[in-house]
Formats: sequence, structure tokens, C-alpha cells
Amino acid sequence: MRGTPDPVGWPDAARQAAFEHWIAGVAPAHGLELDSLAPASADASFRRYLRIAATRAPGGSLIVMDAPPPLEDVRPFVQVARLIAAAGLHAPRVLAADTAQGFLLLTDLGNRLLLDALREADAATADRLMRPALQSLVRWQQGVDATALPAWGEAQIRAELALFPEWCVQREYGIAWTAAEQAAWARVCDAIVASALAQPSVAVHADWMPRNLMLGRGDDDGEPGILDFQDAVRGPITYDLVSLLRDAFVSWDEEQQLDWAVRWWQQARGAGLPVDDDFGEFWRALEWTGLQRHLRILGVFCRLKHRDAKPRYAEDLPRFFGYATRVALRYAPLAPLARLLEPMSGQRVLAAHTF
Repeated sequence: MRGTPDPVGWPDAARQAAFEHWIAGVAPAHGLELDSLAPASADASFRRYLRIAATRAPGGSLIVMDAPPPLEDVRPFVQVARLIAAAGLHAPRVLAADTAQGFLLLTDLGNRLLLDALREADAATADRLMRPALQSLVRWQQGVDATALPAWGEAQIRAELALFPEWCVQREYGIAWTAAEQAAWARVCDAIVASALAQPSVAVHADWMPRNLMLGRGDDDGEPGILDFQDAVRGPITYDLVSLLRDAFVSWDEEQQLDWAVRWWQQARGAGLPVDDDFGEFWRALEWTGLQRHLRILGVFCRLKHRDAKPRYAEDLPRFFGYATRVALRYAPLAPLARLLEPMSGQRVLAAHTF
């Protein structure tokens, strides 16, 4: 590999040398063709993924995760991968690992994202594609051992909410809230936190969305491959479902969201998961959980723009302002939030509210 062009763009020579030493050691066992290494994908973190031809792999290729420490820690990925395998779900398996240096060799689930298929689908096809994702989520919540995962507790929930005023309100829009507005925000946060902590806890993927679900090779109706699961926690049962229904990159009308939510709720009840017997109460909890997630993402996307020089994520801010405003207007305890969002979202709030 030395003396040849660098097709994957290593950030420095020392990391490239460490990788080449590691990959040379694991190559014979998997039939790796070292000269075939090429970029596969990247995400909003500091991780990236490389694809490499492998004569001994069933699909002819494997995936390398490059996660440079101390910016990333691959150990949670390895741990959750074991939990997923024990649950019999479809996800990359870890074939070789150097956790100290942040290198993993993984099975390759292909490159057919559920997100890409949904963007091209009509309503009937979208429904067909989403059903396996809903079914697999029930299996995830049934089978993945939540007790082995860190709890998503009050401190973390509040820390995630705090990203919104810091990065979105102040940094992106240059808005300074008054004391009354800050107090209103605090009351909204208290209500959101209470709702999240009151829900039954299960294993939460934390990003169960079409971008992190892969279609099977040649089988659109098969069980999706699960990606990006290293941040899994023990948390509210509605979290992953609302992540799927109110996605960062594709939107559905509420009638369709309700249809899929009812389908999942019925399957969850049949599987013995601890869901509320009253679908109306379940839906309220789902909306409030989704609001916490969307406020966090508004903060994260603005942070990616201003801190990490990744401005493209901010293009989707209007989608999340839409999600958040609709929920805030629907529930009286959240009404002050709608007024706080109005100067940034451009969505006029008709119901008057004073702080």
C-alpha cells in the first residue's frame, strides 16, 4: 500500500501507518485485497467507513471503521454489536478490532439505504418498505438487553436540550432570551423531562431512522440491516418509533405517521412490550419525546455548522422547526415554546401567549 496514491485521504501519516500495520495483520484471515480500499460513507461524527474487497466474505467485501481516538470510542459499538447478535437481529458483525486505535473490520450490509428507497417510493411502496422497519423495532425492544446499556437519565436529557439555546438560538440566530423567556424555556424543559422519565424503559437505538437502516441484498421486504447503534441507551419506549416517523431527512403527513404508529403499537402490545393501553396517551408521550429529540437535533445541526464546518445539516432546520412548532401548539404546557420558536422558524403563532 505504500508508494501508491492515498485513495481514502488519511489525515496524517502516523494514522495511515498504524492502519496499514493493523490491516496487514488481519488481511490473510479474511482474504482482504488491500489495494481495493475505498471510501464507503461518512456521518456527522468523526467516524468514517471504508469498503475493501474480501475473497472470503459472502458478499465479496467488508467494511472498515476508522474512528480516531480520542475523538471517537469504538468500544460501545463493539458491545452493542454483541447485544444485537444475541438478539438475532441483522447488523454488522465485528470480525476484527483494535479498540485502542479505533479500527474495526465489519461485515458489509451493502449500500442500499432505506432512506434512498423511501425518497423514490410512492405511498404504497413506502408503506411496504416501512413495515419491516417497524417489525424489526419491536424485535429490537424485545431482544436487546436494556440492562446492559447506560441509562438515558435526567442529566443527559437536560444536557441535550441545552444544545438548542446554546447553538441554535444564540449562535445560529443571534437571539438573547429575556429572563422571562429563559424561565418559560425552563418550564418547558421540566415538562419534557418529566414525560420522558415517566415512560417504561427499553433498549433505545437513539437514531432508528431510515438513514441508519439498510435494505437487504435483493430483498426489499426483508429485515433491515441496523447501523450506527453505538449510542444505544436504556430509555423511553417511544424514542425510536418517533425517530423513524419524524425523520431528519424525509417527512410524512400525520395521517401516515398515525397509521404506522398504530401498527407498531398493536405489534408491541402483542409482543408484551410495556406500552400504554390507551393509544391517545401513548401518542402524547411519543410527541413529547419527539420534541426533545428535535430540539436536540436543531442544536446539533447548528453545532455541526459552526463548530465542525459541516453546514449542509443546517439545510434541514425548517423540517425540525415544523415538527417542534406543531407539537408545542398542541399541548398547553408546551405553548410557551411556540412563541420562543417563532422568530427563528418563521411560522407565525396565532395563539397569543405572554411569558
